[in-house]
Amino acid sequence: MTHPAPQPASEMPSAAEPRQAAGRLRLRLLWPLPALAAWAAAWALVAGGPRLGLDASTAVFAAVGFSSLAGLGMVLAGETRWRGWILAAGFPVSFALQRLLHGLSSPELNAATAGGALPFDRLPAWVWLVPLTLLLLAYPIRAWRDAPFFPTEADALDGLTDVAPLGPQALVLDAGCGLGHGLQALRRTYPQARLAGIEWSWPLRALAALRCPWARVRRGDMWAGSWAEHDLVYLFQRPESMVRAADKARAEMRPGTWLVSLEFKVPGLRLHALLQREGRRPVWVYAPAGTRRSH
Repeated sequence: MTHPAPQPASEMPSAAEPRQAAGRLRLRLLWPLPALAAWAAAWALVAGGPRLGLDASTAVFAAVGFSSLAGLGMVLAGETRWRGWILAAGFPVSFALQRLLHGLSSPELNAATAGGALPFDRLPAWVWLVPLTLLLLAYPIRAWRDAPFFPTEADALDGLTDVAPLGPQALVLDAGCGLGHGLQALRRTYPQARLAGIEWSWPLRALAALRCPWARVRRGDMWAGSWAEHDLVYLFQRPESMVRAADKARAEMRPGTWLVSLEFKVPGLRLHALLQREGRRPVWVYAPAGTRRSH
């Protein structure tokens, strides 16, 4: 269902809200430090279990319980659910991999390892650096401030042309395009537009360019590049990024252009329309030019 309407006065931020949002943003930019601390504490509990009078199984169950409670605590504290899941699942996944790689997950696997059929226990320690290196290549530390990889559904933007029309050859930007799922959804919606994507991760950028040869995909910082030349900017980012997106849109986007955000509202901008279909993420549509900054 489409709900084109100006943003009610009750939804406009109060004088204190921008300061509160900035404070929350500064705290949340510390991610992934909370997850790393929780995982280290869980492993410390396993390693120090005997000193606490816990047998190995009890120590593992206690560490899993601690990780689950820490993830739940993050969600209750206002963090997103995916961060809570990452924090909760980090220790169990790493423990399971450690058991598998060292042949300790079952007596049968132990026997196979001892016989030389599955010599995982003889893997050098540096093997653990391989998945970490691949993760950092695909998702470098600088990009951790932005959204992780969550694809845009193919039909997520259906109906957008009804509330955000564009002329032929309009220039559309997918800011933080990942593997190009958003570009494909935009092409489905605006088949005559000129599509561009920007992505900081060079492996993701390369794969997006292969998947979307009809788009101009480049590697770069979505926050450093200008949005001024684009007729529509599409975002599927984190809720913590929305304040920054509002500031950038107000400063750079021209009259008659559109800012479209999948899932998350952009605070401080007057809402033009909301696309909300059952079973689909909400699509927030803003005409940012001329929106005054809240004080």
